[in-house]
Amino acid sequence: MSRWEQSMIGPDATLRDALIVIDRTGTQMALVVDAQRRLLGTLSDGDVRRGLIQGMNLDAPVRTAMHTNPLTGLVSDSRDVFLGLMRKAGIHQLPILDAGGRVVGLELLDEFFAPRAKNNWVVLMAGGLGARLRELTESTPKPMLLVGGRPLLETIMRGFIDQGFRRFYFAVNYKADVIERYFGDGQSMGVEISYLRETKRMGTAGALSLLPEAPSDPILVANGDLLVKADFGEMLDEHVRAGAAATMAVREYEFQIPYGVVRHEAGTIAGIEEKPIQRSLVSAGIYVLSPPVLSLVPRGAFFDMPMLFEELIARGAVARCYTVRGYWMDVGRLQDYQQANNDFPKEFG
Repeated sequence: MSRWEQSMIGPDATLRDALIVIDRTGTQMALVVDAQRRLLGTLSDGDVRRGLIQGMNLDAPVRTAMHTNPLTGLVSDSRDVFLGLMRKAGIHQLPILDAGGRVVGLELLDEFFAPRAKNNWVVLMAGGLGARLRELTESTPKPMLLVGGRPLLETIMRGFIDQGFRRFYFAVNYKADVIERYFGDGQSMGVEISYLRETKRMGTAGALSLLPEAPSDPILVANGDLLVKADFGEMLDEHVRAGAAATMAVREYEFQIPYGVVRHEAGTIAGIEEKPIQRSLVSAGIYVLSPPVLSLVPRGAFFDMPMLFEELIARGAVARCYTVRGYWMDVGRLQDYQQANNDFPKEFG
């Protein structure tokens, strides 16, 4: 039974009963209906408070305190219409009725802005040695280094969870037990976590061959040493709309040549550009892969993500890029780690 169905009560139920229903369902409202589920009124905890102030007691029937002319929506209307009604009226709940006045749903304003659950798997590559951070990773795998007071891998996960992703695979190798002890099966974070256990180095794509079954939807793959702000849902939607086999997140990287660059023609100087800035797109370590692509990953072998993209390009498959414009940091070097900790309170606190 859904929450809105649990929030329905009869007109002769007591105010105490109504408060129990409101508390149990979390809808902040009880729907008062007759035996045919026709809406008679609504009762919020505010309505109960006002009734008590007027001298009612908790044993009074809800019909004495309910709002008898609530704003409602029709099942034939769109969710955009429902949202507009709630915003215009400044309310957070909207009962939805059929043509006969029977309750068929309850729209909650908060749920319009909550992320929709996504069925797409997320694979986080968390098996690297962290060789460039050896002084920090001798006892701790790099994805578990604390950034902003919590493991880097947890922050990466939260970014996906906040956008509605619920099923995760962690590719683990170096000190895998540390990661598995901390996250377990994901239940404490309201998600499902499974582990792809590498017995040797398999690169940034090789562990995909360890997936226990083929996915039915495109999957997201991300390196386990990134701090990033990106709209993963938008990246996924663009991938699907384009009919792409694979999408690579990219970011703009710029560097300054510390010298004057000479332009010349047949030995004659045509101009000098002093310390020019060069700009290129580089991989951001996040990918979307359609299910058929996984068949190209060799089983049990070292295989990097650029190798996979090169294979796709050679086959004429559609390989796209998606530009990440928010915060991005590859925590690969000591100075990056220090910068990430400095940036964390502002960007992720």
